[in-house]
Amino acid sequence: MSEAQTLLPVVESLLRRAQAAGARTSELEREMQELSRRIFMAGGMHVDVAQAARRRAEREKTLQEARDTLAEMEEIGVQVKDLEKGLLDFPSVMEGQDVLLCWKQGEGEIGYWHTAEDGFAGRKPLDARHGKTDGERLN
Repeated sequence: MSEAQTLLPVVESLLRRAQAAGARTSELEREMQELSRRIFMAGGMHVDVAQAARRRAEREKTLQEARDTLAEMEEIGVQVKDLEKGLLDFPSVMEGQDVLLCWKQGEGEIGYWHTAEDGFAGRKPLDARHGKTDGERLN
C-alpha cells in the first residue's frame, strides 16, 4: 500500500502526459477524417499534401508518445483501466489475497481496493486492516 501511495505523484504525472497525448492524437485524427470527408463530398479537391503529411506524422508521434507512456506505467506495475477517466489499479496482496488497489484521478490518495472479479463497481474503502491507521480510515 505505502509503495503504491509513494508512486502516486509520479504515476499521476505519467497519466496526465498519456491523457494529453491521447487527446491530441484524437484531435488530429478528427482533422484528418474531416479532410477526407470534405474531399469525398466535393468529389475531389486541392489538398496541401505537405500539411496533410505533417499532420499525419504529428498524429503518429503523439500516438507513440501515449503508447510509450502507458508502457512506462505498466513497467512500474500500474494497470490503466480507463485513460480518459484516469482510473488506475495497483496490484497488491491483502490478507493473502491478490487484490487491486484502486485510484481515480482527482482522489487525494489511494483509498480503495477491489478484486479482479469485482472491478471498479465492487471497490471497497481501505481501512486499518489494509494499511490505514484509525486516523486515516475512510468514512
